[in-house]
Amino acid sequence: MTTSDLQAHENVGGKTIPRFPIWVILILAAVYTLSYLDRQVVNIVAEHIKQDLGLADWQIGAVSGLSFALLYATLGIPVARIAERSNRGILISIALVVWSACTAVMGFAQNFWHLALARFGVGLGESGCTPPAMSLIADVTDKEQRPNALAIYNLGVPVGALLGMVIGGYLVDLLGWRSVFFVVGPPGIFLAIVILAFVKDPRSQKKFAAETGAPAETGDVPSMSAVAKDLAAKKSFWWITTGACLTVFVGYSLQAFLASFFLRTHSDGLAGLAEQLGLPGPTALLGIALGIILGLGGAIGTLIGGQVGRRWKSTRAYVLVPAIGSLAAAPFYVIAFLLPGAGMAMVLLIVPTILKSLWYGPVYASIQGVCHPRSRATAIAIFLFLLNAIGLGLGPLSVGIGSDFLSARLGEAEGLRWAMIVVSAVSALSAFCFLKAAKPLENELVE
Repeated sequence: MTTSDLQAHENVGGKTIPRFPIWVILILAAVYTLSYLDRQVVNIVAEHIKQDLGLADWQIGAVSGLSFALLYATLGIPVARIAERSNRGILISIALVVWSACTAVMGFAQNFWHLALARFGVGLGESGCTPPAMSLIADVTDKEQRPNALAIYNLGVPVGALLGMVIGGYLVDLLGWRSVFFVVGPPGIFLAIVILAFVKDPRSQKKFAAETGAPAETGDVPSMSAVAKDLAAKKSFWWITTGACLTVFVGYSLQAFLASFFLRTHSDGLAGLAEQLGLPGPTALLGIALGIILGLGGAIGTLIGGQVGRRWKSTRAYVLVPAIGSLAAAPFYVIAFLLPGAGMAMVLLIVPTILKSLWYGPVYASIQGVCHPRSRATAIAIFLFLLNAIGLGLGPLSVGIGSDFLSARLGEAEGLRWAMIVVSAVSALSAFCFLKAAKPLENELVE
């Protein structure tokens, strides 16, 4: 892969030169990395918070998912409407400062409601990240390179998960769970300054508008009703969105409780191995292991999905790739949760992590491809509203409720194990939805 492969181009004097540099895409990927780090670091310290503040599993699920998703999902659409008319770099910078500050504030929480309010703030800030960022990326890449560029942006998910698990797991054993939030929050403020200095919205440039036919920053923007009417008529959008909702329902559910599962089910083995390796505790070991699994496996899956989506010469690849990944992932999850040893379970988890990460580039490219260029941020916001309301808002909460119910009969460890196994089976339903989108997508892609 070369740098020029991931840039939009213009022809000047017979020479092809980059219109927008690759490092802007990389900066936006770094923003998404911090977004996911701040969003997910709570998962590695969840068991420590639960014990310290005396919380139930449903409260852990609510803090991990629902309290974050409420504002993150609902404000995404109005923020996207602002992004259609304003400088997207400035908007992303403001959002970054808000969620970084609220992440740090979580370290002061004394009860469930303090945690929930701080997570509301994190969700508020992060609602201003992905819709304008993906809209900006789509404006500076062509249809062929868009899956690759969006896959690079979505590397923020596995990289953020890796950093969150490793940093959070080590610090929680060394300094306590509160220190984790004090450390991971502030770096976002520095990155916001970098964005203001280096990320320029091309939509404000007259040359960009002239070349692409897009209206200038203050020009005509499709109304919300027009965007909704356009998307409502496209079957592919709704089948893809449903498939993605079910995919992230499984992903967020399991990620929220993976650390708790291993600490409850394999605590003795983890503690002994951590001592042998000279680590401060079992959560530090678990953070490194899960960080590698989620980070490396997620990165591999995301890159493969982007490459296959680009090289497979069919628009159906946009949905066939995530369908295959979702269907194949389910049995690996179930087996991993049933294995008697922590080491074997962790190794096996790499496989479904790769398979479940194939969808990012192809799915986001298809969503961008079925809508008007000036309504991309709004389309992504509608997509993310449904994705996060169902996947992030209900996923971890469902596992928490299921765990509390089953734990009363089976004990905390087995109750959580079987709640996670039941949720894993939902991956098969997401594959069905992606397959249903294949035929209509061929006729509904705009560009």
